[in-house]
Amino acid sequence: GLRVTAVKIDPYLNVDAGTLSPEEHGEVFVLEDGSEVDLDFGNYERDLGLRLSGVHSITSGNIFSKVLRDEREGAHLGQTVRLAIHVVDAIIGAIKQAAQTPVQGERPDVCLLEVGGAVGDWDAEVFIEALRKMRRDADNSMAVCLLVPIVVWAGEQKTKLAQ
Repeated sequence: GLRVTAVKIDPYLNVDAGTLSPEEHGEVFVLEDGSEVDLDFGNYERDLGLRLSGVHSITSGNIFSKVLRDEREGAHLGQTVRLAIHVVDAIIGAIKQAAQTPVQGERPDVCLLEVGGAVGDWDAEVFIEALRKMRRDADNSMAVCLLVPIVVWAGEQKTKLAQ
């Protein structure tokens, strides 16, 4: 009976999956709003029976672009723009926005969230920090649970096979 949404975080610097190698990320999946995401995201949409939008796909590229655009527009006047503050806060804002965006006309009760990449990827650390901060700051209306199944494959730890 719960209304569900999904968010996929990819720590690559591309703004979206439109120019990624299909051999590395699978075919590009185009959402109803025209946003280009990777095949995993498309599988979530199909498997969950949802119609998601580009707001549900978060990449380092779109987060960094937003933070730098805000800086150029004067949003951080007098401040040194930092990963640990401004980028983390932008990630938290993007997650909350996606989690609260109505899906098929209804506000979700639960947001499933995946941080893509391999276990231990430095690229994902800023996202893990944002989730840690969200969990620390959570009130009774919000919970953050982080579950990372680890599969050892090809000599490295991966979460990909468990998705």
